[in-house]
Amino acid sequence: MTPREHRARPGASPAERARLLGGLTPAQFLRTHWHRHHHLIREALPGFEGFLDRNRMFELACRDDVESRLVVRDGRQWSLDYGPFRRKDLARLPARNWTLLVQGVDLHLDEGARLLSRFDFVPRARLDDLMVSYAAPGGGVGPHFDSYDVFLLQGPGRRRWRISAQTDLDLRSNLPLRILRRFLAQDSFVLGPGDMLYLPPRFAHEGTAVDECLTYSIGFRAPSHSELAQEFLHDLADGLDLPGRYADPGLTPSRHPGRLPSRLVDAAEDQLRRVRWQRRTLESFLGRYLSEPKRDVVFEPPADAPSVAGVRKALSRGGVRLHRKSRLLYCPGSAFMNGEVYRFPRGVPSWLVALADRGEVLRPDPSPAGLELIREWLGHGFVVLVTD
Repeated sequence: MTPREHRARPGASPAERARLLGGLTPAQFLRTHWHRHHHLIREALPGFEGFLDRNRMFELACRDDVESRLVVRDGRQWSLDYGPFRRKDLARLPARNWTLLVQGVDLHLDEGARLLSRFDFVPRARLDDLMVSYAAPGGGVGPHFDSYDVFLLQGPGRRRWRISAQTDLDLRSNLPLRILRRFLAQDSFVLGPGDMLYLPPRFAHEGTAVDECLTYSIGFRAPSHSELAQEFLHDLADGLDLPGRYADPGLTPSRHPGRLPSRLVDAAEDQLRRVRWQRRTLESFLGRYLSEPKRDVVFEPPADAPSVAGVRKALSRGGVRLHRKSRLLYCPGSAFMNGEVYRFPRGVPSWLVALADRGEVLRPDPSPAGLELIREWLGHGFVVLVTD
Protein backbone atom coordinates (compact mmCIF):
# COMPACT_ATOMS: atom_id res chain seq x y z
CA MET A 1 0.00 0.00 0.00
CA THR A 2 1.57 3.29 -1.12
CA PRO A 3 1.60 6.33 1.18
CA ARG A 4 -1.25 7.95 -0.74
CA GLU A 5 -3.41 4.87 -1.11
CA HIS A 6 -6.79 5.07 0.59
CA ARG A 7 -8.68 2.26 2.24
CA ALA A 8 -12.44 2.16 1.79
CA ARG A 9 -14.80 2.55 4.71
CA PRO A 10 -15.79 -0.92 5.94
CA GLY A 11 -18.99 -1.65 4.10
CA ALA A 12 -20.50 -3.86 1.46
CA SER A 13 -18.68 -5.54 -1.40
CA PRO A 14 -20.34 -5.32 -4.86
CA ALA A 15 -21.78 -8.84 -4.40
CA GLU A 16 -23.07 -8.03 -0.91
CA ARG A 17 -24.57 -4.79 -2.15
CA ALA A 18 -26.35 -6.55 -5.01
CA ARG A 19 -27.82 -9.01 -2.50
CA LEU A 20 -28.69 -6.13 -0.19
CA LEU A 21 -30.84 -4.64 -2.94
CA GLY A 22 -32.39 -7.89 -4.13
CA GLY A 23 -30.10 -8.43 -7.11
CA LEU A 24 -30.22 -4.81 -8.26
CA THR A 25 -27.20 -2.60 -8.58
CA PRO A 26 -27.42 0.71 -6.70
CA ALA A 27 -27.94 2.50 -10.03
CA GLN A 28 -30.80 0.16 -10.97
CA PHE A 29 -32.43 0.47 -7.56
CA LEU A 30 -32.21 4.25 -7.56
CA ARG A 31 -33.63 4.42 -11.07
CA THR A 32 -36.54 2.00 -10.58
CA HIS A 33 -37.53 2.20 -6.92
CA TRP A 34 -36.03 5.15 -5.04
CA HIS A 35 -38.79 7.67 -4.34
CA ARG A 36 -41.13 5.58 -6.51
CA HIS A 37 -42.04 2.06 -5.41
CA HIS A 38 -41.66 -0.19 -2.39
CA HIS A 39 -39.17 -3.03 -2.67
CA LEU A 40 -39.19 -6.27 -0.68
CA ILE A 41 -35.81 -8.01 -0.44
CA ARG A 42 -35.67 -11.49 1.03
CA GLU A 43 -32.35 -12.33 2.69
CA ALA A 44 -30.85 -8.92 2.06
CA LEU A 45 -28.46 -9.83 4.88
CA PRO A 46 -28.95 -13.59 5.28
CA GLY A 47 -29.43 -14.66 8.89
CA PHE A 48 -28.91 -11.13 10.18
CA GLU A 49 -28.99 -11.24 13.99
CA GLY A 50 -28.06 -7.62 14.52
CA PHE A 51 -25.99 -6.41 17.44
CA LEU A 52 -28.68 -5.56 19.99
CA ASP A 53 -30.94 -7.59 22.25
CA ARG A 54 -33.54 -6.77 24.88
CA ASN A 55 -30.95 -6.09 27.58
CA ARG A 56 -28.80 -3.78 25.44
CA MET A 57 -31.89 -1.94 24.23
CA PHE A 58 -32.95 -1.38 27.83
CA GLU A 59 -29.44 -0.13 28.67
CA LEU A 60 -29.52 2.40 25.85
CA ALA A 61 -33.05 3.55 26.70
CA CYS A 62 -31.97 4.26 30.30
CA ARG A 63 -29.16 6.61 29.24
CA ASP A 64 -29.77 10.35 29.30
CA ASP A 65 -27.64 10.89 26.18
CA VAL A 66 -29.78 8.55 24.07
CA GLU A 67 -33.09 9.49 22.46
CA SER A 68 -35.70 6.82 23.16
CA ARG A 69 -39.47 6.36 23.15
CA LEU A 70 -41.90 3.80 24.49
CA VAL A 71 -45.20 3.12 22.72
CA VAL A 72 -47.90 1.02 24.39
CA ARG A 73 -51.21 0.03 22.82
CA ASP A 74 -54.33 -0.84 24.80
CA GLY A 75 -57.13 -1.58 22.33
CA ARG A 76 -57.57 1.62 20.30
CA GLN A 77 -55.76 3.69 22.90
CA TRP A 78 -52.09 4.56 22.60
CA SER A 79 -49.57 6.00 25.00
CA LEU A 80 -46.19 7.54 24.21
CA ASP A 81 -43.43 8.20 26.74
CA TYR A 82 -39.95 9.60 26.24
CA GLY A 83 -36.74 8.39 27.84
CA PRO A 84 -34.52 8.14 29.67
CA PHE A 85 -36.38 5.33 31.40
CA ARG A 86 -35.77 3.45 34.61
CA ARG A 87 -34.78 -0.18 34.22
CA LYS A 88 -37.34 -1.35 36.77
CA ASP A 89 -40.16 0.36 34.85
CA LEU A 90 -39.15 -1.33 31.60
CA ALA A 91 -39.01 -4.68 33.40
CA ARG A 92 -42.65 -4.25 34.45
CA LEU A 93 -43.99 -3.89 30.93
CA PRO A 94 -46.73 -6.36 29.89
CA ALA A 95 -46.11 -9.42 27.76
CA ARG A 96 -47.67 -7.88 24.63
CA ASN A 97 -48.43 -4.76 22.62
CA TRP A 98 -45.53 -2.42 23.29
CA THR A 99 -42.51 -1.13 21.41
CA LEU A 100 -39.29 0.48 22.60
CA LEU A 101 -37.59 2.70 20.01
CA VAL A 102 -34.02 3.95 20.25
CA GLN A 103 -32.95 6.72 17.87
CA GLY A 104 -29.44 7.44 16.61
CA VAL A 105 -27.96 4.04 17.43
CA ASP A 106 -25.17 4.81 14.95
CA LEU A 107 -24.06 7.65 17.23
CA HIS A 108 -23.51 5.33 20.17
CA LEU A 109 -22.36 2.01 18.70
CA ASP A 110 -19.70 1.38 16.05
CA GLU A 111 -21.78 -1.54 14.79
CA GLY A 112 -24.56 0.90 13.97
CA ALA A 113 -22.23 3.17 12.02
CA ARG A 114 -20.90 0.16 10.09
CA LEU A 115 -24.43 -0.93 9.21
CA LEU A 116 -25.21 2.52 7.84
CA SER A 117 -22.07 2.38 5.68
CA ARG A 118 -23.75 -0.35 3.63
CA PHE A 119 -26.14 2.30 2.33
CA ASP A 120 -23.53 4.82 1.24
CA PHE A 121 -24.72 4.63 -2.36
CA VAL A 122 -26.99 7.48 -1.22
CA PRO A 123 -25.19 10.81 -0.46
CA ARG A 124 -24.33 11.09 3.21
CA ALA A 125 -25.95 14.54 3.32
CA ARG A 126 -29.26 12.67 2.93
CA LEU A 127 -28.58 10.13 5.65
CA ASP A 128 -30.38 10.69 8.94
CA ASP A 129 -29.75 7.89 11.39
CA LEU A 130 -30.29 4.30 12.46
CA MET A 131 -33.32 3.68 14.65
CA VAL A 132 -33.82 0.30 16.30
CA SER A 133 -37.14 -0.88 17.68
CA TYR A 134 -37.63 -3.74 20.09
CA ALA A 135 -41.22 -5.03 20.16
CA ALA A 136 -43.08 -7.52 22.28
CA PRO A 137 -45.62 -9.68 20.39
CA GLY A 138 -48.33 -7.42 19.00
CA GLY A 139 -46.15 -4.34 19.40
CA GLY A 140 -46.06 -1.57 16.84
CA VAL A 141 -46.73 2.12 16.36
CA GLY A 142 -49.90 1.86 14.31
CA PRO A 143 -50.54 2.60 10.63
CA HIS A 144 -48.64 5.72 9.62
CA PHE A 145 -46.44 7.26 6.94
CA ASP A 146 -42.98 8.82 6.93
CA SER A 147 -41.91 11.89 5.00
CA TYR A 148 -38.62 10.28 4.00
CA ASP A 149 -37.23 7.11 2.44
CA VAL A 150 -36.62 4.22 4.83
CA PHE A 151 -35.13 0.73 4.73
CA LEU A 152 -36.68 -1.63 7.33
CA LEU A 153 -34.19 -4.39 8.06
CA GLN A 154 -35.44 -7.24 10.20
CA GLY A 155 -33.24 -8.58 12.97
CA PRO A 156 -34.17 -11.48 15.29
CA GLY A 157 -37.85 -12.37 15.38
CA ARG A 158 -40.60 -11.71 12.87
CA ARG A 159 -42.62 -8.63 12.02
CA ARG A 160 -45.65 -8.38 9.75
CA TRP A 161 -45.76 -5.35 7.52
CA ARG A 162 -48.95 -4.17 5.86
CA ILE A 163 -48.48 -1.48 3.23
CA SER A 164 -50.60 0.79 1.07
CA ALA A 165 -49.99 3.35 -1.64
CA GLN A 166 -53.16 5.19 -0.57
CA THR A 167 -53.34 8.95 -1.03
CA ASP A 168 -55.62 9.49 1.98
CA LEU A 169 -53.11 10.43 4.69
CA ASP A 170 -55.44 12.11 7.19
CA LEU A 171 -54.47 11.42 10.79
CA ARG A 172 -56.51 10.51 13.84
CA SER A 173 -56.91 13.40 16.23
CA ASN A 174 -56.20 13.53 19.96
CA LEU A 175 -53.50 10.85 19.85
CA PRO A 176 -49.85 11.18 20.89
CA LEU A 177 -48.81 9.36 17.67
CA ARG A 178 -49.30 10.20 14.00
CA ILE A 179 -51.71 7.36 13.22
CA LEU A 180 -53.72 7.26 10.00
CA ARG A 181 -57.45 7.79 10.36
CA ARG A 182 -58.12 5.25 7.62
CA PHE A 183 -55.76 2.51 6.50
CA LEU A 184 -56.57 0.05 3.72
CA ALA A 185 -53.72 -2.44 3.34
CA GLN A 186 -52.96 -3.43 -0.23
CA ASP A 187 -50.24 -5.98 0.54
CA SER A 188 -48.77 -7.81 3.51
CA PHE A 189 -45.39 -9.42 4.23
CA VAL A 190 -43.88 -11.22 7.19
CA LEU A 191 -40.17 -10.41 7.49
CA GLY A 192 -37.71 -12.68 9.22
CA PRO A 193 -34.04 -12.15 10.13
CA GLY A 194 -32.16 -10.54 7.25
CA ASP A 195 -35.24 -9.60 5.20
CA MET A 196 -35.65 -5.95 4.30
CA LEU A 197 -38.40 -3.67 3.02
CA TYR A 198 -37.78 -0.33 1.31
CA LEU A 199 -40.55 2.27 1.42
CA PRO A 200 -40.56 5.61 -0.42
CA PRO A 201 -41.79 8.80 1.28
CA ARG A 202 -45.47 9.14 2.25
CA PHE A 203 -46.09 5.42 1.75
CA ALA A 204 -48.59 4.15 4.34
CA HIS A 205 -47.45 1.17 6.40
CA GLU A 206 -48.02 -0.69 9.63
CA GLY A 207 -45.56 -3.04 11.32
CA THR A 208 -46.70 -5.48 13.99
CA ALA A 209 -44.46 -7.89 15.87
CA VAL A 210 -45.48 -11.50 15.27
CA ASP A 211 -43.22 -12.49 18.13
CA GLU A 212 -40.50 -10.75 20.11
CA CYS A 213 -38.43 -8.95 17.49
CA LEU A 214 -35.96 -6.21 16.63
CA THR A 215 -36.19 -4.03 13.53
CA TYR A 216 -33.40 -1.77 12.23
CA SER A 217 -34.68 1.31 10.39
CA ILE A 218 -32.30 3.20 8.12
CA GLY A 219 -33.86 6.61 7.58
CA PHE A 220 -32.93 9.40 5.19
CA ARG A 221 -33.14 13.09 5.90
CA ALA A 222 -35.60 15.12 3.81
CA PRO A 223 -35.91 18.70 5.07
CA SER A 224 -38.95 20.60 3.83
CA HIS A 225 -38.49 23.48 1.40
CA SER A 226 -39.90 25.84 4.04
CA GLU A 227 -37.42 24.59 6.64
CA LEU A 228 -34.47 25.06 4.31
CA ALA A 229 -35.65 28.51 3.18
CA GLN A 230 -36.20 29.73 6.74
CA GLU A 231 -32.84 28.45 7.93
CA PHE A 232 -31.03 29.85 4.89
CA LEU A 233 -32.60 33.29 5.23
CA HIS A 234 -31.78 33.31 8.94
CA ASP A 235 -28.18 32.38 8.09
CA LEU A 236 -28.06 34.98 5.33
CA ALA A 237 -29.25 37.69 7.71
CA ASP A 238 -26.13 37.27 9.86
CA GLY A 239 -23.99 38.69 7.06
CA LEU A 240 -26.52 41.12 5.59
CA ASP A 241 -25.32 44.70 5.17
CA LEU A 242 -27.64 47.26 3.55
CA PRO A 243 -26.13 50.66 4.37
CA GLY A 244 -28.22 53.75 4.89
CA ARG A 245 -31.60 54.41 6.44
CA TYR A 246 -35.03 55.24 5.08
CA ALA A 247 -35.57 58.93 4.43
CA ASP A 248 -38.36 60.94 2.83
CA PRO A 249 -37.16 64.42 1.95
CA GLY A 250 -39.82 66.55 0.33
CA LEU A 251 -42.58 64.93 2.38
CA THR A 252 -45.94 66.68 2.01
CA PRO A 253 -48.69 66.85 4.65
CA SER A 254 -50.60 63.58 4.94
CA ARG A 255 -54.36 63.54 4.34
CA HIS A 256 -54.60 59.94 5.58
CA PRO A 257 -52.03 59.48 8.39
CA GLY A 258 -53.18 55.90 9.07
CA ARG A 259 -52.37 54.74 5.57
CA LEU A 260 -49.11 52.88 4.88
CA PRO A 261 -47.09 55.21 2.64
CA SER A 262 -46.48 53.83 -0.83
CA ARG A 263 -43.16 55.66 -0.83
CA LEU A 264 -41.99 53.65 2.20
CA VAL A 265 -43.10 50.38 0.60
CA ASP A 266 -41.32 51.26 -2.64
CA ALA A 267 -38.11 52.08 -0.76
CA ALA A 268 -38.20 48.82 1.21
CA GLU A 269 -38.88 46.82 -1.94
CA ASP A 270 -35.96 48.49 -3.70
CA GLN A 271 -33.58 47.64 -0.84
CA LEU A 272 -34.70 44.01 -0.55
CA ARG A 273 -34.19 43.52 -4.28
CA ARG A 274 -30.53 44.26 -3.63
CA VAL A 275 -30.22 41.16 -1.46
CA ARG A 276 -28.34 38.64 -3.56
CA TRP A 277 -26.42 35.47 -2.93
CA GLN A 278 -24.11 33.32 -4.95
CA ARG A 279 -24.18 29.55 -5.31
CA ARG A 280 -21.13 29.39 -3.05
CA THR A 281 -23.12 31.13 -0.31
CA LEU A 282 -25.85 28.50 -0.60
CA GLU A 283 -23.31 25.65 -0.69
CA SER A 284 -21.70 26.99 2.46
CA PHE A 285 -25.04 27.14 4.26
CA LEU A 286 -26.10 23.65 3.16
CA GLY A 287 -22.73 22.16 4.06
CA ARG A 288 -22.82 23.63 7.55
CA TYR A 289 -26.52 22.92 8.07
CA LEU A 290 -26.45 19.32 6.87
CA SER A 291 -23.26 18.46 8.74
CA GLU A 292 -24.47 19.98 12.01
CA PRO A 293 -24.68 17.26 14.69
CA LYS A 294 -27.98 16.69 16.43
CA ARG A 295 -28.57 18.71 19.58
CA ASP A 296 -27.84 15.88 21.99
CA VAL A 297 -24.52 14.91 20.35
CA VAL A 298 -21.50 15.52 22.58
CA PHE A 299 -17.89 14.86 21.61
CA GLU A 300 -15.32 13.83 24.20
CA PRO A 301 -11.89 15.34 23.46
CA PRO A 302 -8.90 13.17 24.38
CA ALA A 303 -7.06 13.96 27.59
CA ASP A 304 -3.84 14.74 25.70
CA ALA A 305 -4.00 15.97 22.13
CA PRO A 306 -0.90 14.96 20.13
CA SER A 307 1.53 17.45 18.68
CA VAL A 308 1.83 18.02 14.95
CA ALA A 309 4.97 15.85 14.99
CA GLY A 310 3.03 13.15 16.83
CA VAL A 311 0.24 13.30 14.27
CA ARG A 312 2.72 13.02 11.39
CA LYS A 313 4.35 9.98 12.96
CA ALA A 314 0.99 8.30 13.66
CA LEU A 315 -0.21 8.88 10.09
CA SER A 316 2.97 7.35 8.67
CA ARG A 317 2.18 4.15 10.59
CA GLY A 318 -1.58 4.11 10.19
CA GLY A 319 -4.24 6.69 9.38
CA VAL A 320 -7.19 8.67 10.59
CA ARG A 321 -10.87 7.78 10.92
CA LEU A 322 -14.00 9.83 11.45
CA HIS A 323 -15.57 9.44 14.86
CA ARG A 324 -18.91 7.70 14.42
CA LYS A 325 -20.72 10.88 15.56
CA SER A 326 -18.96 13.13 13.03
CA ARG A 327 -20.47 14.40 9.81
CA LEU A 328 -17.98 15.46 7.13
CA LEU A 329 -19.15 16.81 3.77
CA TYR A 330 -17.41 18.71 0.99
CA CYS A 331 -17.98 20.64 -2.22
CA PRO A 332 -15.52 22.35 -4.57
CA GLY A 333 -13.20 24.46 -2.45
CA SER A 334 -14.82 23.77 0.93
CA ALA A 335 -15.24 21.07 3.54
CA PHE A 336 -17.75 20.98 6.38
CA MET A 337 -17.05 19.18 9.63
CA ASN A 338 -19.82 19.09 12.22
CA GLY A 339 -21.28 22.44 11.21
CA GLU A 340 -17.99 24.27 10.62
CA VAL A 341 -16.67 25.34 7.22
CA TYR A 342 -13.06 25.01 6.04
CA ARG A 343 -11.92 26.75 2.85
CA PHE A 344 -9.41 25.30 0.39
CA PRO A 345 -8.63 27.83 -2.39
CA ARG A 346 -6.65 25.21 -4.32
CA GLY A 347 -9.26 22.50 -3.93
CA VAL A 348 -10.19 20.06 -1.19
CA PRO A 349 -7.17 17.77 -0.66
CA SER A 350 -7.49 14.16 -1.71
CA TRP A 351 -6.96 12.77 1.80
CA LEU A 352 -9.91 14.80 3.07
CA VAL A 353 -12.12 13.71 0.17
CA ALA A 354 -11.29 10.09 0.99
CA LEU A 355 -11.99 10.66 4.67
CA ALA A 356 -15.41 12.14 3.86
CA ASP A 357 -16.31 9.50 1.27
CA ARG A 358 -15.00 6.43 3.07
CA GLY A 359 -14.80 7.43 6.71
CA GLU A 360 -11.16 6.39 6.97
CA VAL A 361 -7.90 7.07 5.18
CA LEU A 362 -4.62 5.18 5.61
CA ARG A 363 -1.20 6.78 5.28
CA PRO A 364 -2.41 10.14 4.01
CA ASP A 365 0.17 12.73 3.05
CA PRO A 366 -1.34 16.05 4.17
CA SER A 367 0.36 19.42 3.88
CA PRO A 368 1.53 21.21 7.05
CA ALA A 369 -1.84 22.98 7.12
CA GLY A 370 -3.55 19.59 6.74
CA LEU A 371 -1.55 18.15 9.63
CA GLU A 372 -2.61 21.07 11.80
CA LEU A 373 -6.24 20.53 10.76
CA ILE A 374 -6.10 16.85 11.68
CA ARG A 375 -4.51 17.78 15.01
CA GLU A 376 -7.32 20.28 15.62
CA TRP A 377 -9.99 17.66 14.84
CA LEU A 378 -8.25 15.14 17.09
CA GLY A 379 -8.35 17.71 19.88
CA HIS A 380 -12.10 18.13 19.43
CA GLY A 381 -12.71 14.36 19.29
CA PHE A 382 -14.00 14.62 15.69
CA VAL A 383 -11.51 12.04 14.38
CA VAL A 384 -9.38 9.25 15.84
CA LEU A 385 -6.02 7.81 14.84
CA VAL A 386 -5.97 4.21 13.66
CA THR A 387 -3.29 1.62 13.06
CA ASP A 388 -2.86 -0.08 9.72
